[in-house]
Amino acid sequence: MSQREAARHFDVSRDSVAKMMAFSVPPGYRRIAPVKRPKLDAFTGIIDDWLEGDRKQRHTAKRVFERLRDEHGFRGGYTIVKDYMRERERRGREMFVPLTHPPRHAQADFGEAVVVIGGIEQKAHFFVMDLPHSDACFVRAYPAATAEA
Repeated sequence: MSQREAARHFDVSRDSVAKMMAFSVPPGYRRIAPVKRPKLDAFTGIIDDWLEGDRKQRHTAKRVFERLRDEHGFRGGYTIVKDYMRERERRGREMFVPLTHPPRHAQADFGEAVVVIGGIEQKAHFFVMDLPHSDACFVRAYPAATAEA
């Protein structure tokens, strides 16, 4: 069915149908500008200094909020402090992509090396195949890089 027909059938605009056709999965909401926190922005440096200065002590958002209110006259709410600390923690956290090696997958390569055979130094061409799932490997050296090898 055409996009115009789909728009009529599903009772949505043609622009919406065009967006749906452009993405296999909806892209979701994307924030254009960074979040503005006028009440908190003046205090983020203080919070960062507290958290960096004493890494051994775990600062909770509640404790940071109370210190800001009592020591610096902060007039904002607890939630914006909590959200800032959560965002800051997320930025500083190390991320790792797990390595997975499915069975029956191999990695192969060709290379050259200088070897000593019978006291004579010469170049050898080798083939290496690695099976990462089982950590097995196969290496074979050849005198030349030819199709027969």
